Amino acid sequence: MTQHSAPARLENLWDDARAGSMTEPELLVYRSNLLGSDKRVTNYGGGNTSSKLLQKDPLTGHEVEVLWVKGSGGDVGTIKLDGFSTLYMDKLRALKGLYRGVEFEDEMVGYLPHATFNLNPRAASIDTPLHAYVPKPFVDHMHPDAIIAIAASKDSKALTHEIFGDDIGWLPWKRPGYELGLWLETFCRENPNAKGAILESHGLFTWGDRPKECYETTIATINTAMDWLEKKTNGVPAFGGEKVKSLPRDERHAIAARLMPRIRGMISADSHKVGHFDDGDTVLEFVNSQNLAPLAALGTSCPDHFLRTKIRPLVIDFDPATGDVDAVINSLAQQVEEYRADYAAYYERCRHDDSPPMRDPNAVVYLMPGVGMFTFAKDKATARISGEFYVNAINVMRGASSVSTYRGLSEQEAFDIEYWLLEEAKLQRMPKPKSLAGQVALVTGGAGGIGKATAVRLMREGACVVIADIDTAGLATARDELAAAFGTDFVQTAEVNVTSEAAVIAGFAHATVAFGGIDILVSNAGLASSAPIEETSLDLWNKNMDILSTGYFLVSREAFKLFRAQKIGGNVVFVASKNGLAASPNAAAYCTAKAAEIHLARCLALEGAGEQIRVNVVNPDAVLRGSKIWAGEWKKQRAAAYKMEADELEEHYRQRSMLKRSVFPEDIAEAIYFLASDMSAKSTGNIVNVDAGNAQSFTR
Repeated sequence: MTQHSAPARLENLWDDARAGSMTEPELLVYRSNLLGSDKRVTNYGGGNTSSKLLQKDPLTGHEVEVLWVKGSGGDVGTIKLDGFSTLYMDKLRALKGLYRGVEFEDEMVGYLPHATFNLNPRAASIDTPLHAYVPKPFVDHMHPDAIIAIAASKDSKALTHEIFGDDIGWLPWKRPGYELGLWLETFCRENPNAKGAILESHGLFTWGDRPKECYETTIATINTAMDWLEKKTNGVPAFGGEKVKSLPRDERHAIAARLMPRIRGMISADSHKVGHFDDGDTVLEFVNSQNLAPLAALGTSCPDHFLRTKIRPLVIDFDPATGDVDAVINSLAQQVEEYRADYAAYYERCRHDDSPPMRDPNAVVYLMPGVGMFTFAKDKATARISGEFYVNAINVMRGASSVSTYRGLSEQEAFDIEYWLLEEAKLQRMPKPKSLAGQVALVTGGAGGIGKATAVRLMREGACVVIADIDTAGLATARDELAAAFGTDFVQTAEVNVTSEAAVIAGFAHATVAFGGIDILVSNAGLASSAPIEETSLDLWNKNMDILSTGYFLVSREAFKLFRAQKIGGNVVFVASKNGLAASPNAAAYCTAKAAEIHLARCLALEGAGEQIRVNVVNPDAVLRGSKIWAGEWKKQRAAAYKMEADELEEHYRQRSMLKRSVFPEDIAEAIYFLASDMSAKSTGNIVNVDAGNAQSFTR
């Protein structure tokens, strides 16, 4: 069993020198960012902060009290000024006169826009009344694991009093909303010396008269809970103790590479999902424990955790002592189907007459003894964050089950949050997914001009991309550029020599563990050589064949294995060349290898069509700018073949083309995107020439 050392306490990060020059709104941003910088304080997107400030009314010029509170959908760790809603406090207080009772509390959300100060477009969150009605100017609401462990315990009220005395109060479970805001106000009025309150199965509220005081109360309260839990749990086996042992890391990742594409295929019938794998110590301690099954079945307690991780995880039946992964694969479909049936039954038991239709019945979280945790969602960031939320839930279950009895949300309460009409309205406001959302592409030659342009084009449409190359430095540069533009979640690198069978297999396994599978292969690794036939050495001939023919075969074979494991189709796009169709002087090895690529694509199109695996070819010509190939000897060699200077070559190719236009990496990327997307869903075995027109390479 994993041994946990005593966790370090939260540091007081408040810097008086920095804070001294800030305005009150800037202090709110500063306080929020400090709290959100440590996931032990609150999870991503969870919790909120507020300040009640005096500001000049833009219409009357009079000073009015304004509530600044984190807006809907924000994250306190990264929030800026524009992430806060601003509302007139007098109007928020006036809403009490419109409140018709708890059965009508959802309608109060519709009144919040009428209280907006200074035409602020940031939508107010459901927690706004909880901040507004606390009679203190500065309020924090956080979701610390240590606090929720107490809040999710069967006797949480008694534990709260034991730990905090009268400093921190306790309120029973109530779904976030207007009524809970009134409960919190009543508590504050009746307990004027309290510094905060724990909300059962939810989180922590703290407050103060100054921003620093509020922040320090939050940190001190969490540290007090951590101290108490450490003393109480010292020597107590977590989750009932160890039941099985973890497999070695390499075995865990090999199993993940086999299982994730199969799970992904089973749950992606309606929309593609992206996966995330976590085999950290916290996860392994839980999945290897005696109490995995009963605790997992209880689900999570905190609403934020639940909304990201669903009613409960799917626990994969696996004994790491036997290591029979084939048996798991054979039973996986039945386990997934049983989960769906259980979810549908849960929906039917709990639904109301006005409940939204049942959503995706598949699990988000998959727990595997000895191996770790898989999470799947609409994109990589959501899959990763869902995993982080379940790690929060594991921490909560560890604490609560060690000092008391862990208690998740009741099934009906969980349903009422998951299918809350206000939550449904938020989902309906989400932007329409991009055309490649949820899809994963692997691009060989990804550090070069065409490869990187292709990654950009696919990522613009929502795809996750693995760029593979032998150029270590180029990969790092490309990764940094793509991560800066699209986010670190959406790009991975793999150092792959496509002529090495072992390297190709390892690269695909890495991509699979990173994202759960692959939907698009762009085979683009290349080289170019020029020599008269009598000067073409066997080494040069074999080098062309190894990279441009064998390399394309190896990556295609691995892609086909994955596509067939997923059973949701797939796309292969070869980046060949005009020279695969049209002969060129002094380039027999290159032209022959490119012709082999094109014919391999035709063969693969025949093999894959029955399983909706499409294979198509893009033929570029003379893509000089941004090309690593053209930056080397190839440019000089081609110039010599045409008896001109190297710097005259681009103009030569432009004038040679029928359209008298240059071809750029972005032009090739556009054709690749077309063939990889549903715009070409009824095309396979085709060739698209992107060469500005060349009669020699007409395919018919």
